[in-house]
This record gives sequence, structure tokens and C-alpha cells, in this order.
Amino acid sequence: MSDRFRAASDRVTHAVGTPWALVLAVLVVIVWAITGPIFHFSDTWQLVINTGTTIVTFLMVFVIQTSQNRDAKALHLKLDELIRATPRARNALMNEEFETEARMRADEAEARRQGDRAQRAADRATGASARSSAGRKGNGPAAKESGPAR
Repeated sequence: MSDRFRAASDRVTHAVGTPWALVLAVLVVIVWAITGPIFHFSDTWQLVINTGTTIVTFLMVFVIQTSQNRDAKALHLKLDELIRATPRARNALMNEEFETEARMRADEAEARRQGDRAQRAADRATGASARSSAGRKGNGPAAKESGPAR
């Protein structure tokens, strides 16, 4: 049952994500609007579109949620594999989606601190290499202006 629902959900998700699905929805609304004068804009005429859109919306919530859950799980599995394969990665982060909000905030703060440290180290390395290459003979803006060094 689960595999059939997943397969049907995937097909529906792909189908409603196409331009043709939008065209079909617009055509339904146009046909409904055109029939308004025929049915004298009655309560039943209005009930048809309200009921139809409510049912479609209700069902689509489950279809889309199933698709998003599956995509999220696949993404987590792929990221977990990358974490396991990276020697300096913190394996504790592989189950981060199961942690408390407080633990996630603490891990996020730690990741930001590590990112800031890495950025400062990269900036220092870039600044040092730029200064050292500018000081070498034949390099830097002065060398380009005066031509090749002799």
C-alpha cells in the first residue's frame, strides 16, 4: 500500500507541477465563470467551485507533504553520507534533525564561530599572499606599468 501511494503521489506531484496543470485549472475556472449566467449565479453554482477547490486542496496537502518528506529524507541521507566520508566533519551532526531546538541553536552558533574563524584565516592568508606576491620582482602594479623587469 505504501509503495503504491508513494508512486501515485510522485506521479501527481510531477503532473500538477507542469504548465499544463495550470492551464487546466485556468480552463476549469473560465468554464465555471462562463456558466454563471446559465445557472443565474445561484448558490449551487458557487458551491460547485468551492467544493471542488476544497477537495482538491485537501488532497493535495497530503500528496505534496508525502513528496516533501521523501525529498527531505533523501537529502538527509545524502548529507549524512558526505559527513561520514569527510574526515574532519563532526559525525554528531548526522542526527541533527532529531535534536531539540536548544541543541540545534547551540550547534548553529558553533558552526557560525567555526565559519568566522575559517573566514578570518582565509582573509589573513589572502592578504599575506597578496603582500608577498606584490613585493617580488616583476610582480605587482608597478611592474606592469613599467614593463618587464630586466
